[in-house]
Amino acid sequence: MSTTDEFRRNSDNFCYRHPDRQSFVLCQRCLRTVCSDCRTPAPVGVICPECMAQQRATETPAQKKAQRRWARSAPATVVASGRPVATLTIIAITGLFYVIGLIPGIGGIVGNALAFYPPYLVPQFGPIEPWRLFTAALVHSGFFHIGLNMLALWFLGRNLEPLLGRGRFVVLYLLGALGGSVAVALLAPTTIVVGASGAIFALFGALLVIGRHIGADIRVIAILIGINFIWPFVVAFISSLGTGDFFGALADVGVSWQAHLGGLVVGAVVGLIYARTRLLRQRPVQIGLLIALTVALVALLAIPAVVYY
Repeated sequence: MSTTDEFRRNSDNFCYRHPDRQSFVLCQRCLRTVCSDCRTPAPVGVICPECMAQQRATETPAQKKAQRRWARSAPATVVASGRPVATLTIIAITGLFYVIGLIPGIGGIVGNALAFYPPYLVPQFGPIEPWRLFTAALVHSGFFHIGLNMLALWFLGRNLEPLLGRGRFVVLYLLGALGGSVAVALLAPTTIVVGASGAIFALFGALLVIGRHIGADIRVIAILIGINFIWPFVVAFISSLGTGDFFGALADVGVSWQAHLGGLVVGAVVGLIYARTRLLRQRPVQIGLLIALTVALVALLAIPAVVYY
């Protein structure tokens, strides 16, 4: 991500111990920005090295004795590394489900059980299966489908995860998957969809908003989003030149632009929430807004149940 002069001059956007490392995580005590190599997990948030040293210096002999006793009976606290662990874990899990999908006799069953189909959320069609709202992100239609999605996840995740922290990154990914499924239910209620595209576009949306908030140059991100979103329409337009059936050609492209749109919008909203509730004292507000967003997305699922079925 290239940056503007305003971004580079603002030290709050970089780790106070490593000025060349961008971060979005604050020490819960001094509220200075710290990178993944400089933060120690705490019961709430993280602590920078200097605050950790001050905490240890002010411990009473009894506290130090209890700390030593606890250290002998419990595993040592591991300082978060700069590796995008959550990103790699999501890629590994998704890859595992793809391999399972290749097993004859089993793959089809797993794929049918995890793919998203809006009528499965409507009671009059039988027992509702809400897990499909998320599990569709684990199923892909082919090697190139999963390959492109996981490649995008890797490039986006290795930048966003250290910036946000693992927990917030996972929440963003899951809400993006949910937003993509909700958009499909609203805009294409009879379509079966698979793939992590909604979650991937959520990462795009969050990166766009957060980058704008911290003063980064987001033009390249905006161009990438535009190309990825418009591409299915371009292909459909070219294919329809001979038949004149644009919408039929768009359906034949096999790309769910509805999931892309839903993930992008939800990711942008989540990115805005993260950007506006960065301080530790705003953590309850951040959690409350994320819960409200989730409830709003679930509530939107009542619309297709009433309008279409």
